[in-house]
Amino acid sequence: MNRWKINLIVLWFGQFLVMSGMTMIIPFLPLYIQELGVMNSEEASVWAGIIFAANFLTSFIAQPIWGKIADRYGRKMMVIRSGLGMAIVMTLMGFSQTPLHLLLLRMMNGLISGFVPAATSLVSANTPKERIGVAMGSLQSGAIAGTIMGPLIGGVMADLFGFRMIFYITGSLMFLATVFAWFFVQEQFNRKEASKQNDLSVLQGFRQLRAIPQLPALFAVTFMIQFALMSSMPQITLFVQHLVGNVENLAFLSGFVGSVMGISNMIASPLLGRIGDRKGSEMVLKVSLLGAAITFIPQIFVQNYWQLLIARFLFGIFMGGMIPSVNALIRKHTPEGMEGRAYSFNSSFLALGNLVGPTLGGFLVGWITIRGIFAVGAVMLLINLYWVHRKLKAFRNHTAAS
Repeated sequence: MNRWKINLIVLWFGQFLVMSGMTMIIPFLPLYIQELGVMNSEEASVWAGIIFAANFLTSFIAQPIWGKIADRYGRKMMVIRSGLGMAIVMTLMGFSQTPLHLLLLRMMNGLISGFVPAATSLVSANTPKERIGVAMGSLQSGAIAGTIMGPLIGGVMADLFGFRMIFYITGSLMFLATVFAWFFVQEQFNRKEASKQNDLSVLQGFRQLRAIPQLPALFAVTFMIQFALMSSMPQITLFVQHLVGNVENLAFLSGFVGSVMGISNMIASPLLGRIGDRKGSEMVLKVSLLGAAITFIPQIFVQNYWQLLIARFLFGIFMGGMIPSVNALIRKHTPEGMEGRAYSFNSSFLALGNLVGPTLGGFLVGWITIRGIFAVGAVMLLINLYWVHRKLKAFRNHTAAS
């Protein structure tokens, strides 16, 4: 088997284990906070929101620093560093005695995280250019599969073993993923040559990447994707309740709406990545942005649960084409030796979308309802489509002229 395929398979499982571990705590986080002594449910919900967001805040700050180090010393080192660090921190979360302990550990987890951007950078730099689309799509499907399965596995294990044991199991799985990456992932990387090229500070590196017009546009796509997804995500349960009423299986119905979108995303990502290798990632990105904006529209007008389910499934298909295409295009437009920084900055914008989306969505939903949030998401994606078209068209015109 080709080396790039072995790297892809190992890091697919690594991303699956990391993302499932990161999302396992979602179903029981407020309950774990109550176990730590916060018995008031409203206060526990506030703590849960702060603790959940803390990881994204520190990750947004730290990712560019790790990206600079990755470009200088290698991406495999960053995969191992982040995997081992998160395994330790996740295990320590099981020993928390107060919500403050858990908050500080979540902040630390954000500071040392970086498995996904490091894995993405490593795969992109060591995959033949003609296969970059399918590689990015397949890698994305691993992260999505982990995101889907994580809450389900976490809920089952919480019932079987209790809350604290989940952190110990999750830490062990992350450690296992790191060990596999250590032994089976190989990277073509010339550290001596890289040390000569990467003396730029983080700020200087960002300025250099920002000067390439296509990259800020692509970073913005990543932010918009996460913003569009996360701005409505916390309100989905209440929307489902509005559609079906106070039925006994409300939690299941709400969870299934999120799962069906993740399933279509997971299926579509490698398929659209393969199409990107044949027809061009730019075309797939534009079609995906347009399709995601269009499939937001029926969500505004749905009148029953099944209409919402179908609309979210279709929405997930087009979401599955965006991140892999963005990653492939980032690789195309990034100068050699700066891939780690480019993907880390992209990861920072992803974390920013995860942070801003739920916050702003929760603020706006009181004014315009969740149907209005869907409309805002559609408009933002269309604006982003126009911006990306202009920036990438300018690159093609410049290339043709030269």
